[in-house]
Amino acid sequence: MKRVRQPILMVRVLAVLASGASVMSCFSNRQNEGATLYATHCSNCHGSQGEGLKRLIPPLAGADYLVKNRSGLACLVRKGLNGPLVVNGVEFNQVMPAADTHLTDSQITNILNFVQTSWGNKGEIFTIREVSEQLRGCGASDGR
Repeated sequence: MKRVRQPILMVRVLAVLASGASVMSCFSNRQNEGATLYATHCSNCHGSQGEGLKRLIPPLAGADYLVKNRSGLACLVRKGLNGPLVVNGVEFNQVMPAADTHLTDSQITNILNFVQTSWGNKGEIFTIREVSEQLRGCGASDGR
């Protein structure tokens, strides 16, 4: 009788481990989405390490702008920027293209969280709710 119970127990243990691995891979993929999206949509200008480009494009690594303007970052990504801004005491005045049609609220959240926690940045993590509220405030939420 014990021989029958052991295989059943082993099957149950393996099933739990397999389902746990499956769930973890889902979270891992979403967790890394911010890095992937940043590499695709942002790094061409802001650099792979968030270093920016001299006095043309502002850095994101160690940028005081991220802390001082947290409440407008989602709209900045969605709507872009045309006009001057100051980062770490340096004025930048280049056009940042909008992400109006190709990034969802969720993707913007993931990009912002990647930037907030990369290259030594220690910013507070955004929630999807916070980003969607910011985007509704500037008329730019897509609800996704």
